[in-house]
This record gives sequence, structure tokens and C-alpha cells, in this order.
Amino acid sequence: MNNLQTHFKELKRSAKKLALLDATLVKHVLEKLAENTLKASKEILAANQKDLLKMDPTDPKYDRLLLTNDRILSITKEIIQVAALPSPLGKIIEEKVLDNGLHLKKVSVPLGVLGVIYEARPNVTFDVFCIALKSGNGLVLKGSSDASESNKAIMNIIQETLKEFDLPAEAFLLLPPDRVSTIALLEAVGYVDIIIPRGSQGLINYVRTHSKVPVIETGAGIVHTYFDETADLHKGKSIITNAKTRRPSVCNSLDCLIIHHSRLNDLRSLLTDIFASNVEVFADDFSYKVIGDHPLVSKAEAHHFGTEFLSLKMAIKTVSNIEEAIAHIDLFSSKHSEAIISESSENIDYFLQMVDAAAVYANASTAFTDGNQFGMGAEIGISTQKLHARGPMALAELTSYKWIIRGEGQIR
Repeated sequence: MNNLQTHFKELKRSAKKLALLDATLVKHVLEKLAENTLKASKEILAANQKDLLKMDPTDPKYDRLLLTNDRILSITKEIIQVAALPSPLGKIIEEKVLDNGLHLKKVSVPLGVLGVIYEARPNVTFDVFCIALKSGNGLVLKGSSDASESNKAIMNIIQETLKEFDLPAEAFLLLPPDRVSTIALLEAVGYVDIIIPRGSQGLINYVRTHSKVPVIETGAGIVHTYFDETADLHKGKSIITNAKTRRPSVCNSLDCLIIHHSRLNDLRSLLTDIFASNVEVFADDFSYKVIGDHPLVSKAEAHHFGTEFLSLKMAIKTVSNIEEAIAHIDLFSSKHSEAIISESSENIDYFLQMVDAAAVYANASTAFTDGNQFGMGAEIGISTQKLHARGPMALAELTSYKWIIRGEGQIR
């Protein structure tokens, strides 16, 4: 623990240098990182294979852990995208001159040092580093033991790239994947400015309960889509299938389909592609009467509602009106992403206004809740809270601000 404190102290000192880096230099560093990553893809995949061998392929986290040549190529493209984005630092948010002649500027600055705790997603190591460097923040990464070999291989590439440019590699630290490191990070008051957990609701709850450092909650997504009485069947079928099956292991995937009782006769048609993708469905009493003779369908139990499945599983809830749909969402939502499929502008407007979530959709898949899809570059996570940041957190959300006041001898 004391050894980690020494590392944290050095990291805090080194991180202060990052805010002074020239934006063009940062761009070149990230471009070089993308190049070095492609060159080291065999080493990354070999390390990733060691992690995969430790995990059951049926585990919902397996897909999150998996790296492939295509995924590494996609990661490098995202690194290049972040490199091309403008710096979020030094932006004048507000400027004014007071009656007494004081000149005030409200200017964007780094948060300082970020602590990120995450589960089996090695791509997060790349994503978080890139946006931390671009936003002038130091970084403490605490990955899980599931991805330890992958994370170490990735961090080696990052450190080597930083050294090529003579940048302070000490400002970016990967902790060992053990409980001692987690506790040390959560208690790193004075060294770490914000903790961001990415992973299951259990992980987020643990961090929120035990952290002495301020926390921004991200990750857990209990996602609903409401198919209302006016919904277009073809449009709804496509949206629901995409939201559930595109990548079921990620936080923006669909967990519960809410359907208006007047559309139950369309349910079999609505779920044709869902069943073709081997999605297991937990249906409430009303929907079960319509589709209950299907081998992939079973009766829903209470615990199926409010569950983030992260797999090819989905619940169905039948409602009598839009108010009942919203009440169900209010009860079970993690305030991540929620959607309505409807041809009624009145219902759409009511849903968008009344549903409390970071991202609320009308006639579109919740799979779009992603910093890259929102044009923000790589993200550090999806914030489901309301203080400081909400929704995809990218460069701008990793800054704070300070007031800069210039005077000519004014006293109060």
C-alpha cells in the first residue's frame, strides 16, 4: 500500500505537466500509438488469448474480453479519430469585465488525475488513455484479473510510445489486478481527483460505497424499448432486433421490450429475427399467452425485470398505455438508454419529455448510445448520473474549469 502511495504521488506530480503539452504534439503521439498498436497486434492477440483461456466462452463477459484483428483495427481508427479532435483545454467558457475593472475568464482545465476501474474490456485501456492524454489528465487504470495479460500488453505499447516522445510515462499507471490495489485507489485522496467505474452494477455499487474519492457512475444499462399502439411493425422489428442482438454484452443493449396490449397479435412477427438469433425470452402473463409455445420462451419471474442481461436474453412486459410504460421504466431503469417506437408525435414528445435517462430515443436503436457514434470520439463511459456529466463522457466531460482574474490593483 505504501509503495502504491509513492507511485500515486509521482503520478500526481507528473500529471501536472500534461496540461502544458502542445496540442500538435499530442496529436502526433496518438497517431504514433495507432501505428505501434498495429505493429504489435500479434503480441496483443497472444496476450489476449491467455486471458480468454481462463474464461468460459459462454460467460457474457467473453465477448467483451475478446480481441481480434478487426477489433484492433477498429481501435486504431478510433485512436486516429481522437487524435484529430480539437483539444478541450484552454477554451474560454465565459468572459466579462466587472464594474470595478476586474477582467474575468472562465477557462476549461483538466480534472487532474482520473482513476478508472473496469472489468473484462481491454479496449477500455486504449480508449481511456487516449482521451486522458488528449484532455491533459493523468490516469490510474485498475483492470480486472480477467483481462490482466491483455491490459499489460497494451500498457507496454502505450508506455513505449510515450517514451519515444520523451513524455512523462509516470503520469499513466496500470495497477495490479488485486483487491489491495482497488482499495488503495479508492482511498487515494489528494492523489486521484475522480474515480470512474466501468462494469457491472455490482462493481459500481462497490465503488460508490467504498470510495473516499468522488465517483462518476458509468456503465450499467438496464435498457427498455416501448412498442406503442401506433408503432410501425417493420420499423419496430428492425430496431428491436438491432438493439438486442448487435452486441448483447454491452451496456446499451436491450433488456426489456415493453409492448402495448393492443399490439400483442403482432408480437410473433415482431420477434421473428429475435428468435432466429436464439434470444431467450422471459414473457409476462399476457405476452406468454401469445408466444408461450416457443422453445425459447418461458414465463417471466419478478427478477427478470430490472436485470441487465448482457447476453442473448430479454424480458417482455405488457402495458395498457404510455403512462404505464413510463412507470415501468421509472421503476426498473438504470437511467442509461430508453426508447419508444411510435408513429404518434404526441406519444413521442410525451415519452421524450417524461422519461428520465441519459439518452432517450424515438424510433431508433439504443445501440447508438456511444461516444464515437455521437461524434465525440472514444469515450470513458456512459454516465448515468446527473452531477458533472451525463451520457457519453468524452473529452469535454473530462475537463473542469477555473476562473482567471486579472486586475490593476483593485481591492475590496
